[in-house]
Amino acid sequence: MTTPTDVRSGDPTGLHRVLDDGGVLPQAAQRLDTRAELWPDEVRIRVERLNLDAASFRQLERTHTKYGETDTDAVRAEVLDIVATRGKMQNPVTGSGGMLVGTVEEVGPESPLGLSVGDRVATLVSLTLTPLVIEDGLAGWDGHSEQVPCDGYAVLFGRSIAAVIPDDLDPALSLSVMDVCGAPALTRRVVEEYAARGHAPVVAVVGGAGKSGSLSLAAARSAGAARTIGVVPRLDEHDLLTAAGIADAVTIADARDPIALRDAVTEAGGPADLTVVCVDVPGCEGGAILATAEGGTVIFFSMATSFSAAALGAEGLAADVRMLVGNGYVPGHAAYAMELLRADAGVRSLFERRL
Repeated sequence: MTTPTDVRSGDPTGLHRVLDDGGVLPQAAQRLDTRAELWPDEVRIRVERLNLDAASFRQLERTHTKYGETDTDAVRAEVLDIVATRGKMQNPVTGSGGMLVGTVEEVGPESPLGLSVGDRVATLVSLTLTPLVIEDGLAGWDGHSEQVPCDGYAVLFGRSIAAVIPDDLDPALSLSVMDVCGAPALTRRVVEEYAARGHAPVVAVVGGAGKSGSLSLAAARSAGAARTIGVVPRLDEHDLLTAAGIADAVTIADARDPIALRDAVTEAGGPADLTVVCVDVPGCEGGAILATAEGGTVIFFSMATSFSAAALGAEGLAADVRMLVGNGYVPGHAAYAMELLRADAGVRSLFERRL
């Protein structure tokens, strides 16, 4: 294991922080080195809030819920154990993590990130690859929300990404937006690809009332979609999304029921040229494929997606659809998501309601 004293610079991917044997990157590693001392191209963040990935938080919540009551102490203890054991927040069941907000407390002399001491930032890379130490035992977290107040530190590498939090927005609101900012940016890109070919697409967003879903609906509309369809699982979400006014049609369906999802999208004006999956439950692959027109595109943004189920499902259905994995990064994605939030009162109302 190399140390800051015997190399000129850390690897920009963070490989020098991996404690596993063999050449694995930090995201795939079982354990990371969390020492506070920096390599020259690293940045250390004083953490004030984590935003757990929705699929990860729901899994933790379900695991520790019995007879309708969640044991929040057990949820808190499991998060602390994961971080202490692995040196990062990576749910061993879902494989996902989240992101964080904090203040820059030290910048290595060779860091390319453009950050300065005192900057308040949100990281735009996953906690699954970010060295993390929690120092307050999560004493300020009630265990009921994916937003986790905490005190500790995290380390960013040369190829990490972070964005300075806007002064005009509540930090918790900024964190919620930045946590999902890859979804609207990629949705816009794909809609613009259709438009460039002279075809304004029909776009269906599964999970349209959620964070990534509402931003994706707004992005699709602003990019020139011919029709936007929001799919939600319950009447209360139907009413919220309808009131927000960001979808041309709102329909109710259980996304895990392939036929129900297909029929709901079709009745709302589909099939969709582009289907965007933004739900945090497994088993939605078949319905998304059936809801999409031949030659159309499906974007999977959920960490609950089984990509083998998606690929084999499309093959088994003889469905000619392009399937994209939303990886959370598109150049300029954070600024674009903030622009959508500021410009669309409906989107902002949905986000503020979640807080």
